[in-house]
Amino acid sequence: MSERSLQRKLSAEATTFDQLLDELRHGLSLRYLADPRISIAETAYLLGYSEPSAFHRAFKRWTGQTPSQARGRAA
Repeated sequence: MSERSLQRKLSAEATTFDQLLDELRHGLSLRYLADPRISIAETAYLLGYSEPSAFHRAFKRWTGQTPSQARGRAA
């Protein structure tokens, strides 16, 4: 599928690729943080963030708390 075709299909569903990626990263971050064997830095890497601080900002935007706070509550 071409990039433009994908854009049209996503537009028809009232969403964007960036929105879908953000939702996927949010869901996966919760799953990864629930596993104490996966570090926060590794979680950031697995989700495709360039550095842990970028992941930290995104997680705080999604949940209102830091990844460390979320991990502490999950334990």
